[in-house]
Amino acid sequence: MLKREFPLVWDRYEKTSLEACDAFAKEYIDMLSKGKTEREFVREAKEACEAQGFKNIEALDRVQAGDKVYAINMDKNIFMFVVGSEPMAKGLNLLGAHVDSPRLDLKQNPLYENNNLCLLETHYYGGVKKYQWVAQPMAIHGVVFKENGERVDVVIGEDPSDPVVGISDLLIHLSKDQMQETLAKGVKGEDLNVLVGSRPAGEEKDKDRMKAYILDLLHEKYGMVEEDFVSSELEIVPAGRAREYGLDRSMIMGYGHDDRVCAYASMRALFEVEQPTMTTGCILCDKEEVGSQGATGMHSEVFQHVVRDLMERHGESTGKEYRAAMRNSRMLSSDVSAAFDPNYPSVNEPNNTAYFNRGIVFNKYTGSGGKGGCNDANPEFMAKIRGIMNQENILWQTAELGKVDQGGGGTIAGIMGNMGMSVIDAGIAVQNMHAPWEVVSKGDLYEAFRAYVAFLREMK
Repeated sequence: MLKREFPLVWDRYEKTSLEACDAFAKEYIDMLSKGKTEREFVREAKEACEAQGFKNIEALDRVQAGDKVYAINMDKNIFMFVVGSEPMAKGLNLLGAHVDSPRLDLKQNPLYENNNLCLLETHYYGGVKKYQWVAQPMAIHGVVFKENGERVDVVIGEDPSDPVVGISDLLIHLSKDQMQETLAKGVKGEDLNVLVGSRPAGEEKDKDRMKAYILDLLHEKYGMVEEDFVSSELEIVPAGRAREYGLDRSMIMGYGHDDRVCAYASMRALFEVEQPTMTTGCILCDKEEVGSQGATGMHSEVFQHVVRDLMERHGESTGKEYRAAMRNSRMLSSDVSAAFDPNYPSVNEPNNTAYFNRGIVFNKYTGSGGKGGCNDANPEFMAKIRGIMNQENILWQTAELGKVDQGGGGTIAGIMGNMGMSVIDAGIAVQNMHAPWEVVSKGDLYEAFRAYVAFLREMK
């Protein structure tokens, strides 16, 4: 075949595959709906891997071929491995995804009252179009740590009996000046204040009565006082479950597909691997949307420490063995790609764009402009991956993130490449990326899962 063809997943799937695809999507919808913050997703991942027989590495002195282990860092990273029969110095087969998503974080001192309304100040996290976050039903998720160290988990707005909160928008009748602004300036970051109350407490002569009422509610339900906001991590996210999308139910709409859709598919792929030749692993990390910095981002040394701990328990403890392991490792940096949108075709170059229902997407490089900040995968590595995908009859496509001078983006691929391993971006096409509600194809999700399994099993 001289010319490459791009069949659709639906044309390849028989009844059993369609049923498996739908079942996989249903399970993903459940986990995505439960894991709207990085802490929540890691909690769900821990429960899932323990149900599969994975054990905390801290409880083990030794590991051997076939052992399943995990390590957690600050409740925001989870590293899962299945130990292979070959020495780890020969390299690991890794999948890596991030579980943080664009959102609104509460400021350190967020609660205030203005003209008998009580609001929370926020600071947006990651790349957002600010105007998309107004006039939407929002929920509050996160944790609060009291002065005595007690942890309180907070979820408000997800149960049908819960209230929701939100950010007001300016009515069209009074928005003449606003409508003259660019989309970037029409809603300002300092205006993303969340309305949470309008009922007073106390006597008419008292000050800040609406704020007092909200503080009374928080104290009653969570034992919180106002100073506890300083030691909290509370996130404003879209309220409601992920759902099937389209009259044909072929897609999924949900908050946080970027990048939990790849995180889920990667984790589930690892669960399919038993007694591998090469040690296989799945990395779920934090802070990718803000540059991967900090103790839970991939720029930290936590991943290297975990691998060293794993190798020591496997009897490979020298620096030379560790360096060989990094140099010989292979990784799919599992992150999403921008799906072609018929409403906005001008930003894409048709021959190098990701399309719904054509399977997993490989990005040889990301970056921006002249490949600035990219990880540019070696063709030798791409050839191996291409061979595995074709051998296993997995649908795959390649893409760039829009036209050359249109924009760009990055993933953790470059960070992992800096450790010496072979890395390429491999993920799922998403519409509405970074919006409160994103959309993916069920078929692409299932095909990515199949691709991840094949990579972990077959890459040598």
